[in-house]
Amino acid sequence: MPASKNVQNTHISEKLRELHGALLDIVAVMNRPQRDEVLIREAGIPLDRALFPLLVGVGRFGPIGVVEMADRVGRDYTTVSRQVAKLEELGLVERRGSAADRRVREAVITAKGRAMTDRVDAARDRIGRAVFGRWDPEEFDELVRLMRKFADAVTAEPPAQDDGLPEVRDS
Repeated sequence: MPASKNVQNTHISEKLRELHGALLDIVAVMNRPQRDEVLIREAGIPLDRALFPLLVGVGRFGPIGVVEMADRVGRDYTTVSRQVAKLEELGLVERRGSAADRRVREAVITAKGRAMTDRVDAARDRIGRAVFGRWDPEEFDELVRLMRKFADAVTAEPPAQDDGLPEVRDS
């Protein structure tokens, strides 16, 4: 392997560790229950904190089945099923049969639920403006572009291994 490729790989490895650390910091902050409580309070909505990410998820990704929602929020599907039922009781979501697979019931946000998520979006916008208020618009645009590119890459199928190393095969 040429020396320049080794230097580039070392640089990438160092930056990947730095990126991983930054992502862990962001995930830790986003997973704090207090962050949801701040958004709920800022939005002025009467909603249990445990239901909050599910309502937002149905609003963003719905119609969505319980299993997919459970994967997205990192909870057991039986717990998510009970919580989605609670959102349905509150009139914030409806469950209906999937057009693709009638065995699957999908959650869809209602007008009442959309009104709540609109208030959450407005609160998130106010908080985001405070965080990014001192950034140059070009920096913010570049962050958004690169985060979208990164999110698309990590959610796509993994590429074939082509790192110059021999392929490891199971025997």
